[in-house]
Amino acid sequence: MSTLMGKVIIVTGGSGLLGRAMLRQIESEGAVAINFDLRRGEEDQHFYEVDATDQSALRAALARVVSDQGRIDGLVNNAYPRPADRGIDIEEDENQQSRRQKVDLQLNSYVAACQEILPHFQRQSSGAIVNIASIYGVVGNDFTVYEGTDLKTAAPYAAIKGGLINFSRYLASRVGPLGIRVNCLSPGGIFDHQAPVFVQNYERKVPMKRMGNPEDIAPPVAFLLSEGARYITGQNLIVDGGWTCI
Repeated sequence: MSTLMGKVIIVTGGSGLLGRAMLRQIESEGAVAINFDLRRGEEDQHFYEVDATDQSALRAALARVVSDQGRIDGLVNNAYPRPADRGIDIEEDENQQSRRQKVDLQLNSYVAACQEILPHFQRQSSGAIVNIASIYGVVGNDFTVYEGTDLKTAAPYAAIKGGLINFSRYLASRVGPLGIRVNCLSPGGIFDHQAPVFVQNYERKVPMKRMGNPEDIAPPVAFLLSEGARYITGQNLIVDGGWTCI
């Protein structure tokens, strides 16, 4: 029997590439999988239109879930708002206000979701949070994989994901005595029909010689939410085909 059976799990950004796979995995393991997003996915059984950057909207949506389902057992903080200039290089990034906005929208939206879910978990003395980070919150960027492409990665992304990992450690330590677990999962590069030269560059370096797929990420997320991980908290599970081991 699945250790997610009967649980109620929320995934923010559940209509995105990774979010869809997470919802499918969670549902396949017998849980109620709830999508918090601005657009509904085709497969959604339970959808709430929520702007993850709006803390009051998160608070209201969580209250509706409790009213509808009776409880919440897990939260996957997966939504990642993407400004139009998200790929600008640091040498070209002269917009201080935009940099501040990225950190505010992205890192603070994770923090806000955690803040709003905690009272629900505290009342039942249980609950699990999984924050979706990145290998670029753990190690520096390998810029050689972008050679021959127009792709770029922005400095705030690394700062946000690195900050999220340590925030998760802080929160795990703070709420562990309350029966609440907090972990991160850091994916490596996920195939999303990027330029062939980028895919070749990436796969040449990664030990498993392929980019990740959403289906590589969803089962470990489900595990961290499950009773099988009941004594795991404050950890960052890296799922990257070996990228960070070399």
